[in-house]
Amino acid sequence: MRWFETPTFDFLGKRKIAYALSSVLFFASLAIIFTKGLQYGIDFRGGKEFVYAFDAPVNTQQVRSFLTDPLGSSPEVKLFGSESEILIRTDNEATTDEVQSLIETAIATNLEGYNFSMEKSDSIGPRFAEDLKSAAAQSVIYAIVIIFIYILIRFRKWTFSAGAVAALIHDVVITLGIFTLLSDIVSFNLLIDQNLIAAFLTIVGYSLNDTVVVFDRIRENRLVHKGMDTIEMFNKSLNDTLSRTVITSVTTFFVVSILFIFGGEVLKGLSFALIIGVVLGTYSSLFVASPLVLELDTKQKK
Repeated sequence: MRWFETPTFDFLGKRKIAYALSSVLFFASLAIIFTKGLQYGIDFRGGKEFVYAFDAPVNTQQVRSFLTDPLGSSPEVKLFGSESEILIRTDNEATTDEVQSLIETAIATNLEGYNFSMEKSDSIGPRFAEDLKSAAAQSVIYAIVIIFIYILIRFRKWTFSAGAVAALIHDVVITLGIFTLLSDIVSFNLLIDQNLIAAFLTIVGYSLNDTVVVFDRIRENRLVHKGMDTIEMFNKSLNDTLSRTVITSVTTFFVVSILFIFGGEVLKGLSFALIIGVVLGTYSSLFVASPLVLELDTKQKK
């Protein structure tokens, strides 16, 4: 199935508009991250985790609201498996038994008539949380470095590596900026935890997949159309792969949107990150990676 039989879109002709848009989003995201700070979950700052089962559905926002005062800060509260089970995470520094007592007292006071029981509890120490944070950051950095080397070996030109890595950093930073901005606004959890790191690595892989397909076509067209103008050849390559790019992106977008709507509270942050990643990955493949390769190639020749 092809949605675009013979597209002739001038992607490279619009690259300056794309540069301006990407620059605004990228530096705005950096400003948000540096001023507000990354919003880490319990995984990366340490704390305690409890799972409670109720005999009727409960409202997570209500539970989060009445637990904030006794715990000293707003806890993470989300559904866990069903509408009558909740996961509570807090960075309160008291002992596990003391925190459990505070939570259960607040629940008994504010949710009269509910029967509940604790299904499990867990504790993450500050040192372990710091180790997790370091490992997560290293995993993203190592992925980008390995991708740079892979593209360099595959296409034998550093300009392709630079374009691909710039697009990946563009996607990850903007996604982080959106999460930081919306973390206190939306009702579902957007704190950075291990699930979100998995989502970021998935975004990197998805964006790279689209970019490599376009780069392959650019390399083929360079050999087949040696006399063609460089900008025209890049545009032809992007148009040749446009149908495949759009179909892949739309079908993936539908799947992760369904996951976001029906996947439950636990998966909302992950699926929301994937939705943003699909959109940004498609955009960066068309308007960031390939135009940057063109610019770097042109400067290298000069």
